[in-house]
Amino acid sequence: MHDSSQTADIKRPFARATPLDAQVTVYSIVIPAYNEADNIEPLYAEIISAMQEVEGTFEIVFVDDGSRDYTGSVLARLTAADPTVRVVRLETNCGKTAALHAGFTLSNGKWVIMMDADRQNDPRDIPRLVDAAATADMVCGRRMRRRDTLSKRFSSRLANAIRRTVLGDTLRDVNCGFKLFRRRCLRSVKLYRGMHRFLPVLFAIEGYRVVEVDVTDRPRVAGKSKYGFFNRLIGPFLDMLAVRWMRSARLSYHIKSCDD
Repeated sequence: MHDSSQTADIKRPFARATPLDAQVTVYSIVIPAYNEADNIEPLYAEIISAMQEVEGTFEIVFVDDGSRDYTGSVLARLTAADPTVRVVRLETNCGKTAALHAGFTLSNGKWVIMMDADRQNDPRDIPRLVDAAATADMVCGRRMRRRDTLSKRFSSRLANAIRRTVLGDTLRDVNCGFKLFRRRCLRSVKLYRGMHRFLPVLFAIEGYRVVEVDVTDRPRVAGKSKYGFFNRLIGPFLDMLAVRWMRSARLSYHIKSCDD
């Protein structure tokens, strides 16, 4: 049970938020969360601090993916105290791709920043992603000095190696959940279950420029990982075959001029 006596303490960071005004929202920070109650408030405070270094209005969109802990009550307090925070609540746990899609659809920013709720992504890297976006449609975080368990690092490296072999892309860390991209690109990118892992590949298929920048990887200090062997290797492998088919089946033609 969450200790409600902490309510007074969590109000301190809110004063640092920049309320949305009549201008177009520049950045939407979309964060799917499933049973991450202990991470929400400190992550929020870090984002508010990091966004002071970024020019432009922003909103923070948390997607509660059917959490069974007190994530919902924490988010309710955030939205009541800060107009830059919006919450999307899914009735049941639908998975990360569905949660991200809901957040993308209901957010307003010209640019979308997606990141994980487990605090392993460091919001202080957001300005680095923004700088790299000057010449790209999507910027992917590339985690340096991974802070995960040995088994998690091994499975991630194996998955990346298999993906590069099967799909032929050159990205080193597609699985990093920290990305920034132009909203308009979503018009031509279709998401299906499990496809959040391959967003950079899907963007590249559509001809968008995708780049990587180094980002910090932090150890998880609260909550539990939602991934095991199947949803880290077996499931993604099947999704990868679907992406390969999508790329091979993509229509490609050039219309001949009538003058030729």
